[in-house]
Amino acid sequence: MKNLTFGVFAVALALSCAHASAADKPLLGIVSISATEANNVRYIQGATKAADELGWKVTVVDAAGNADQANAAIQNFAQLGAHAIVDMVFPFSSIGAGLAAAGSASIPVVTWGGGLGGTVAATNGSGGPMAIPVVDLMLKNMNGKGSILALTYHTGEVCRNREQVMDEMAAKYPDIKVTKNEVRIPGYFEDGAQYANAWLASHPAGAENLAIWGCWDDPAIGAIGSLRAQNRTDVMVYGINGNAQALENIKNGFMTATAWQDSYTEGYNMTKMVEEITAAGKSWTPKAAEVPAVLVTKDTVADFLTKHPDAIQ
Repeated sequence: MKNLTFGVFAVALALSCAHASAADKPLLGIVSISATEANNVRYIQGATKAADELGWKVTVVDAAGNADQANAAIQNFAQLGAHAIVDMVFPFSSIGAGLAAAGSASIPVVTWGGGLGGTVAATNGSGGPMAIPVVDLMLKNMNGKGSILALTYHTGEVCRNREQVMDEMAAKYPDIKVTKNEVRIPGYFEDGAQYANAWLASHPAGAENLAIWGCWDDPAIGAIGSLRAQNRTDVMVYGINGNAQALENIKNGFMTATAWQDSYTEGYNMTKMVEEITAAGKSWTPKAAEVPAVLVTKDTVADFLTKHPDAIQ
């Protein structure tokens, strides 16, 4: 990808690379919660495409799920005089030091799934709305009773909001029991598999309606590995984001549904919006600019892939 410094590397190394080339082009600094996760990758690709069109340099720092690293990266981008900074998934409340540094340098910060608050200028990719269609389908398929294993993640605002949506919707069904386990970044595939193994041991086939829900696709995909190893075909599996692995699993009958998030368009649109934010200056009003999710199931996946062939690549 043109003009993209990318990979899993230390903040200091990433930003030293940025410093060498930021002088001739405006710098867009991106701080990702997991820069190798599929949905993060698509967002970064969209942001990079827009930055290329604007003549900007892009540098990505992978904070590996660590809010302290995210704050350090944002502060360093501010010291470099970045044109703008993108926070990917870390909630605005956990990047206060970074926001303060960027604010002092008059550098706009936008978030993907990090919410509006503090000095954040704009956000998209908010978690709650994307969870609604998947959770609604899951609860309907359970016919009001059974057990759910929920694979959660509390460091990211997106997953917090999705979990809150699930809690509110599931509360209407007192005969559905929800067991929660929090996965790590990195380590979400392995954690999903491990938690599924433990949960399956106490939830035998045929006893009740069963479902596994991931606050994004990857932990649920990890759980699918355990289901297949145990030949458990009685458990419905739900994810959110619609990454290529999830879509393949739906095609092959191993996952029940996901909500496809057009993160490429979200990254592209948010980067283009930076121009509006910069031009407006102090008159800018913070806003959310959401791109709706698309529910994908076994019945709809073929038609979906006809319309969105790049989604499975």
